[in-house]
Amino acid sequence: MQSIFHLAFNVRDLDAARRFYGGVLGCREGRSTDTWVDFDFFGHQISLHLGEPFATARTGHVGDKLVPMPHFGLILQLADWQAMAKRLTDAGTEFVLEPQGRFEGQPGEQWTMFFLDPFGNPIEVKGFRSLATVYDAQ
Repeated sequence: MQSIFHLAFNVRDLDAARRFYGGVLGCREGRSTDTWVDFDFFGHQISLHLGEPFATARTGHVGDKLVPMPHFGLILQLADWQAMAKRLTDAGTEFVLEPQGRFEGQPGEQWTMFFLDPFGNPIEVKGFRSLATVYDAQ
């Protein structure tokens, strides 16, 4: 079964959302009205609606760090993850969790970074050498 994931969430300003999701992240804009806009979020659909963003709290444990929950994100091949980390860094993004590697040499070896969109919505981007190893367990 082939599918595309869809997530709808609130933002406070559609123009600022366009600058971040379209400009900084490089997502292609889809349909829109004066109260929402769709983006192709790396092959998946996000719909950003005018409203108050969902509440989050730093309760998720990533190593010895606490990250915002709930959050959403994506998983990229390592080279694409590295390009995304550079793009975000060059744009002056403030990271909740700086780009870094985890589980080096172990099953599930990955790279991760956490950041917030301009409205406080938390995003995690993971990188893997091979997407075939995403679900590898110890």
